[in-house]
Amino acid sequence: MEKKDDNITAMCKPAAGEAGNTGDWRDLTPVIDRAKCIVSVKNRMVCHLCWLYCPEGVVKAGIPVEIDLRYCKGCGICAEECPAKAIAMVTNEEAKR
Repeated sequence: MEKKDDNITAMCKPAAGEAGNTGDWRDLTPVIDRAKCIVSVKNRMVCHLCWLYCPEGVVKAGIPVEIDLRYCKGCGICAEECPAKAIAMVTNEEAKR
């Protein structure tokens, strides 16, 4: 029987590290246009390329897609990979409006 090590797990949710909430590092914020998002339009678990390519693991693959801005560093990979161009990178000031 193979011994299982309970201390080794895959992290599925972002967690505060030594740097804390790292979202305040970003200059640009991703904003999802639900009218264009394939997941929202079809109301089905399809696409999720933003989730797949996010290097920080802060995109929640659900209906609707959500981005945890507390940890998002604003790299824009999600916007680049979105086939529907449903994610726009805007300034932090624009995102607060």
